Amino acid sequence: MRVASIFAVSAALLLTGCVVPTGPVEVTRFNRVAEGQVYGKGSFEVMLADPANDGLALSPYSASVAREMQRLGYVDAAIAGQSDVVTAVTVDISERKTNAGSPVSVGIGGNSGGYGSGVGLGIGLNLGGGSKTQIVTSLSVTIRRRIDNAVIWEGRASQAAGKSSPAAQPGIAASKLASALFSGFPGNNGETVTARSD
Repeated sequence: MRVASIFAVSAALLLTGCVVPTGPVEVTRFNRVAEGQVYGKGSFEVMLADPANDGLALSPYSASVAREMQRLGYVDAAIAGQSDVVTAVTVDISERKTNAGSPVSVGIGGNSGGYGSGVGLGIGLNLGGGSKTQIVTSLSVTIRRRIDNAVIWEGRASQAAGKSSPAAQPGIAASKLASALFSGFPGNNGETVTARSD
């Protein structure tokens, strides 16, 4: 009984540890709904848009997109055979510095001559100070029909997270970006939305 309760507590801690705020995710999508395109049917395969990229490093993103495609009703081509659609994944990861202000500011003021002349010195501390490094991650996905190579859907999701934040880790970023990108699939054509997960 004691072992069972320890297991239950451990499982609960693991589940709560999975929820990591990532900040806002900006999502833009394009589709062919107006042309009568039907989504969520048939088989799919996921591939990297640029085969020269390291597949192992980007595997969390490919896996997250594959999970979302299955959630939408598509069947993995590994099970179904040759795919009806090809899902191409592009990942762009970059760093940017954000200026949080100078950590120390010094101001000197005064007057001279006559009664009450003097000089004053003031020092201000900005505890948030200095520049911070953010990791900007963008996930772009294109879905095309295999039979005629026509693009039937494309979208992009991007987020910025502190370099030391768990949200900047590939596994967490991949899951959150793919989830935001495919939320409400296929989305409104040409619309950019901001999904907040914190």
